[in-house]
Amino acid sequence: MKNLKLKARAYALKNAIAHDGKSQQGAVISALFNEGLKKEEVKKYIKEISKIVGEVNKLSFEKQKKEFEKLGGEISKRPAREGLPELPNVSKKGVIMRIAPSPSGAFHVGHALTASISFLYVKKCGGKFYVRIEDTNPENIYKPAYKLIEKDSEWLFNGEAEVVIQSERMEIYYKYALKLIKKGFAYICTCTGDEFREFVKNKKDCPCRGLSVKENLERWEKMLAKGSFKVGEAVLRFKSSEGMKHNNPAMRDFPLARINETPHPLQKKKYRVWPLMNLAVTVDDIEMKMTHIIRAKEHRDNAERQKMIYKVLGKEFPWTAFLGRYKFKDMDLSATKITQGIKDREYSGWDDPKLPTIQTLKKKYKPEAFWKFAEKVGLSENDKVMDKKDFFELLDTFNKS
Repeated sequence: MKNLKLKARAYALKNAIAHDGKSQQGAVISALFNEGLKKEEVKKYIKEISKIVGEVNKLSFEKQKKEFEKLGGEISKRPAREGLPELPNVSKKGVIMRIAPSPSGAFHVGHALTASISFLYVKKCGGKFYVRIEDTNPENIYKPAYKLIEKDSEWLFNGEAEVVIQSERMEIYYKYALKLIKKGFAYICTCTGDEFREFVKNKKDCPCRGLSVKENLERWEKMLAKGSFKVGEAVLRFKSSEGMKHNNPAMRDFPLARINETPHPLQKKKYRVWPLMNLAVTVDDIEMKMTHIIRAKEHRDNAERQKMIYKVLGKEFPWTAFLGRYKFKDMDLSATKITQGIKDREYSGWDDPKLPTIQTLKKKYKPEAFWKFAEKVGLSENDKVMDKKDFFELLDTFNKS
């Protein structure tokens, strides 16, 4: 292979720039295969490639960018992709997809770009698009966020999204909880958190796992009744087929619902047992007949948990893809921090010109600018690292086009 060192360095620089200054050896080798490197040659060149990756990772981010400007021409240019890649298993009726924001604040650019991909697929294939506000944790809700998310969705998705609020669907979650208990796939655990963590650590069954369906139904009724179990005394757990022997500790009898008596902004004190994410999300995805799901890659374990619930209920799990995060070096995208800044009067509101929120940016940009940006990135699990200046220059370009 010609110019191995030069090409390896160019790819190492490119990978480092895309990943906050840290190149990954495996990514460089994978890229070199496209340049003609053969698998049987990897052993011969691995030390040299490893050395080059190490040298690149010692450079400052600015030096990496400057050097890549010189060496970028060594990398083979691939044909530019037009539009989003095709989705598998699309029926004549199209697709049903969703985004699932928590009501911790309004949409910012990160929400807009991630959500736009799912919305674009619904526009492309036909079907239905949901904005599902996940508010089953009464302790982490910013009440104005409900209306803010609705307004942002109306603008960003041209009024074509249906907004659903999870806390208005509590009876449906209870129905599924009962179904899982009756089928023997869930049980009520009264062990303390510390006790259960020890069982997980030692791959041992919790004593509550062996309770009969009748005993679990009695405990469930007791969870629901006021003046019985107190907060933290009982948890509904999934009873996985592999039990506490599962290779991944996160899959070992994970929780489905718990008691939380914090007054809910919408439901007040109507409910005391609240579904956790994996129960509520699974139920909603089944009931809304989701066909395809695109979600952040940090939800891989949650996707596996939800797949386990789908399986015991005899349902087919939707096609799922994962996206990398948008990381801006000089722009904070934490909705929680922005909310706190507004409460502390650091910002005048969600439309403060200093904020990267949809409330602010819709004064200057069209929704299509965000759609174009999302389409350009596509279905990539790589984190996208960029400067604020570079991002808005690209967004300006898409807005003009």
